[in-house]
Formats: sequence, C-alpha cells, structure tokens
Amino acid sequence: MKTPICILLVCLVALTSSPARGGAEDPISEMKTTIQALKMRLKDQELRLAELEAQQVARKEQDRRFLAVLDKLGEPQPNDFRLYWKDGVRLDTRDGRFKMKIGGRLMADWGWIDGSGIEDDLGVDLEDGAEVRRARLYFAGTIYNDIDFKLQFDFAGGDADIKDAYIRLKKLPVIGNLTMGHFKEPFSLEELTSSKYITFMERALPNALVPGRNMGFMAHNHQLDQRMTWAVGMFRDVNDYAEGDSDGGNAYNLTGRATWLPWYENKGRQLVHLGASYSLRHPEDAVRFRERPEAHFVNQRFTDTGQFDADWINLFGGEVAFVHGPFSIQGEVVAAALDAPDYGNPCLGGFYIYGSYFLTGEHRVYDTKNGAFKRVKPKKNFRKDGGWGAWEVAARYSYLDLGDGDLPDSARRMQDATVGLNWYLYPNAKLMWNYIRSCVDGQDTSNAADIVMMRAQVDF
Repeated sequence: MKTPICILLVCLVALTSSPARGGAEDPISEMKTTIQALKMRLKDQELRLAELEAQQVARKEQDRRFLAVLDKLGEPQPNDFRLYWKDGVRLDTRDGRFKMKIGGRLMADWGWIDGSGIEDDLGVDLEDGAEVRRARLYFAGTIYNDIDFKLQFDFAGGDADIKDAYIRLKKLPVIGNLTMGHFKEPFSLEELTSSKYITFMERALPNALVPGRNMGFMAHNHQLDQRMTWAVGMFRDVNDYAEGDSDGGNAYNLTGRATWLPWYENKGRQLVHLGASYSLRHPEDAVRFRERPEAHFVNQRFTDTGQFDADWINLFGGEVAFVHGPFSIQGEVVAAALDAPDYGNPCLGGFYIYGSYFLTGEHRVYDTKNGAFKRVKPKKNFRKDGGWGAWEVAARYSYLDLGDGDLPDSARRMQDATVGLNWYLYPNAKLMWNYIRSCVDGQDTSNAADIVMMRAQVDF
C-alpha cells in the first residue's frame, strides 16, 4: 500500500507544480523532500498501529486469564461443603473426608390408666398423664474419613442429660472399630434398636435387667459379608450426666454381643437373625431392679427389689428375629444370676415375644453393620400420589420375674400384653397407639391395669 500512495503523490505534485523562476529550488529535490516526509509519517502510523495491536493482544490475554480464574472458582472443590437433606440435615465435603449431621427427635405422649385393684394393693393413686417422652438434639459426623463422633443431649424432664458422647476410630487392624466415651453397652436387640425405630412405644418388661449407656471402650466389627457382627467392651457405671464416682474402685463391667444372619435375602426383606449377649458386672454400690408397666407416664413401679448388695452379676441374653416381607417376629430372653449370699443368690429373668405386620406391604429394615433394626420408609408418603403412608399392626407378650431368692415382697412377677397400631406418615414422622393389659402377681393378690397410650413422633 505504501508504493502506490507515493507514486500518486508524486504525480499530483508534478502536475500541479510549475517550473520555478529566478533560481527556485529544483523540483526533483522538492519531490524527494515531500516523499521523505510522507515516509516518516507513514512510519509513525505503523508504529502506533503496532502498539494498538499489542495492547489489544495483552487485553485479550488478561481477559482470558481472568475468565479462567472465575471458572476455577466456580468449580466444586474437594474440600467444599455441600448442604442437603437425607433423613436429617447433612453437610459433606465432596471428597467424603468430612461429614456432619445435625439431628434430633421429639416424642409427645398421652396416656390413660385404669387399675383400681393395683391402686389398692400398692397404696397409690394411678393417674392419667401426658409428657414429652424424648426431646433430643445431636451432632454427629466424620473427620478425615477415619474418625466418627457423636454428641447427643436429651432435654425431656427439664434438664440436659447426656446420651451419646463418643469418638470412634474406624478401619483399625484386627479389631476394625474402637469406640470410646458414653454409649450403649452391647446387649439386647431391642435395646440397641433406636427408640426412633422400635415397634412399640416402650421396650418390653425384661429391659429392666438390660444395661444401657455407660462410659467405656468397645471394639466392634462385622464379618462374613456383614452376615455376622461382634462387639466387646469394658464399661464403668455412671449417672445421667456421664459422671462416675472417683472412689468407685473396681466397679467395671465386661459386656459383649454377637449376631448372625443364617438367612438373608432380597436386601433384608427375608431374614433370620440370631444373637447372644453376656455381661459380667462387679457393682461397688447396692443394686436395684424395678419396673413399671410398658408406659413411661406411669411413675409407680409395679415390681421393685429395693436396694441390696451383690458381689457379682452375670447377665445373659438371647435374641431371635424373623422377617418375611411385611410379617415379622421378634423375641428375647434375659436372665440375671446374682452372687448375693445374704439374699439367697437370686436369679431374675424375663422374656418377650411379638409379631408385627405391615398392612401396606413394607417390611422392617435391618442394619447389617450393627445387628439391629432401623428406619422404615413408606412405599408412598402421606398425601403423595394418593398415598397413605405405612400402616403396621403388632402384638406383644412380655414377662418379668424379680421375686426369686430372699428379696422383699415388693419384688413381684409382671406380665404385659400389648397391642399396637403404627402409622408412618413419612420416614421421619409417625403416630403410635398402644393398649396394654398389665398384670401383677404378688404373694396374696393378682391385679391388672388397663392402659391406653398415644404418641406423636418426628425425628430428623
């Protein structure tokens, strides 16, 4: 483009210029000067154009890098937390190394009782009642993919009792898992099934002999493709605030449990569960066993050994469960052999058996890692696609005998017959109704109480 412009300019100069007179400058020299000036101007334009092009390229590179940074910031990172709902509020990192769950449960109960014969026998007035049976909040989670933790409080009753407060080391050689802190001793299928998932509003009468939560250490694992579980731990008796007497001496308990699934098909829709538990207990303080009917709002215990001294306690437990689709059967037997020579070395015990059936076709869900039952999920939630949730009917018979040996007359036999109806509106909400016929067999009298209860429950 430069050469044609130069030629055009030269021609224009030549045509418009006339020969100078009187010693004027040579036209050829004048033309060269003009061409030189034009070349300098063109060179300057080229430099400015190159500078603009360089600036544009730099600006595009800067924009590209900025967009790349924005894209990177917008992409999910392995340690970013995501918030979602899965039977509770959960926060997980995308690499799964850190997890958090915030949950709780609320159970509101109402109860009505009629038992004039027992009132006369016990010398008490039995009254109808209503209560918040459980009001719990908990925080649980996993850190670094290898450590679990849980902290749970129960605010029912007006104070804050510590329930679970433990740390668990996972995937350890040989033992598998090690749990340390305040948690349930490994004993009894019904005790280890969460209160959120039990079939009746209260656990059966033999639960009076079963240990609950204590401070301790427990090794546990599952084997044989989760067809078998085992757990063994050392525990120390503590109060509801997870506190034990520092002068308690040798008040330690050794407790273990093993379960086996000889039959397990269709992801637990058909199964047979067998289990056994044992606990060797060496109490430092006086021991006491007592029980109310299978209704917590009844404050009066219908059978009570009172406090007495025992050097050793041997607890034995056997359990069985059968699930075949919507139908299931569960039963346990518990026995306590006490080394208490001053009271005739009594042997206390009890058992229960119950059956349940889902009218809407669901089935009880089994947790193969822990050897217990867990959450039931309706096939159709209430008001979803015309659904009515899940409906379950159940019946139970339970028996407890605390009257062996030379224990006082208040240590009696009890028998409860219970029928129940459960309506699971959603996986996390249900209504429960129980009717209980509770009988007490003393030395001179046999009396009964009729109890009706209702519960509204939600958990997350």
